[in-house]
Amino acid sequence: MRRRLLLTATAAVAALSLAACGTTEPSAGDSAAGKPAGKITLTDAKGTKVTLDGPATKVVATEWNIVEDLVALGVDPVGVADVKGYTAWNTAAPLTGSPKDIGTRGEPSIDTVAALAPDLVVATSDLPPAVVKQLRRVAPVLEVTSADAADQIGTMTEGLDLIARATGKESESKALTAGFEDRLAEGRKTLADAGLGGAKIASADGYVASNQVSVRAYTGTSLLGAVNEKLGLENAWTVKGDASYGLATTDVEGLTGLGDVQFAYVANDADGDAFAGPLAKNAVWRSLPFVKAGDVHRLPDGVWMFGGPLSMEAYIDSLVDALTK
Repeated sequence: MRRRLLLTATAAVAALSLAACGTTEPSAGDSAAGKPAGKITLTDAKGTKVTLDGPATKVVATEWNIVEDLVALGVDPVGVADVKGYTAWNTAAPLTGSPKDIGTRGEPSIDTVAALAPDLVVATSDLPPAVVKQLRRVAPVLEVTSADAADQIGTMTEGLDLIARATGKESESKALTAGFEDRLAEGRKTLADAGLGGAKIASADGYVASNQVSVRAYTGTSLLGAVNEKLGLENAWTVKGDASYGLATTDVEGLTGLGDVQFAYVANDADGDAFAGPLAKNAVWRSLPFVKAGDVHRLPDGVWMFGGPLSMEAYIDSLVDALTK
C-alpha cells in the first residue's frame, strides 16, 4: 500500500522546487496572421508553448487526475499510467475502451508511449524533467500543475480547462466545473440543515511501514481541505501541509490533539485499511474522543483524493452521506 499511496506524497515533496502554477491562457500570438487554420497553441504550466495541428484525439496521460479529466471530457486516452491502480482508486470516472498501460506514474515507458503514436502527451509538473524531455521526442507534451496549496480548487479547474482546450472540449469543461460548484452548494446546504455547519473535520489516510502506522493529514491547504471549507466545515488539523499538496504526516499520538472532531479517512480494499486494521487494537487510538464517540468514517473505495471535479463530487457525496446518516 505504501508504494501506491505515497507515490503522490513523494511527488509532492519533489514538486516544491518546481513552478507552482502556470498560465492556462493561449499565447498572445495564437491569432497571428498566416497561422495555418486549425492550429492550437497553448502555454502550459511550465511556460512552454505547445502547438497542435488540431484538437488532440490520441492522448496519453501520465497521471491519474489527467486520466480522469480526459474521461470526464469525453476523450478516451490511448495510454494510461498504472491502469490497475487507477481502476482501484478512481471510480468516479471509469475507463472506457482499452487504454494501453504505459507503466508507473513516475516512470512511464517511453517505448510504449512511442508505439501508441499519440498526438499529445499530458503530464503533470511532478514528472521529472528528464522524462518530459524524452517524451517530447515522441509527441507534444502538455504539462499541467499537479497541485498548489495556495489555490487547490483553482489549480484543479485550470488544469481541466487547459486539457479541454487541447482536445476541443471547452463546453464540456464548463459543464463539469458548473456541476462541481452545484454539488458543493448542495452539500453545504445539506450539512447546514443537519446542524453540521462549522463542524470540525479531520480528513486523512494511513499506511503501515515497519509495523508502524503513519497518518497522512489533509490539512486546510490540501484539495480535500479546500473542499471541506467550501462545504462549511472547519479544518481540525494544526500541522502544516507542504507547499504543493497541503499534506502532512503524523502518527497515532499526533491525533490526540484533535479533540472532538469528525474523522473521515480514505482507504481501499486493494491496499488495506490502516485504521480498521493495525490501529484497531492500539490503546491510544481507542482512547481518542472521536473514536469513542463513533465519529470515525471510512469513505467508500474509489474516491481519489487528488482527482478532478468528478472525484471531488464523489468525495462530497460520500462525506455528506457519512456525516448525516
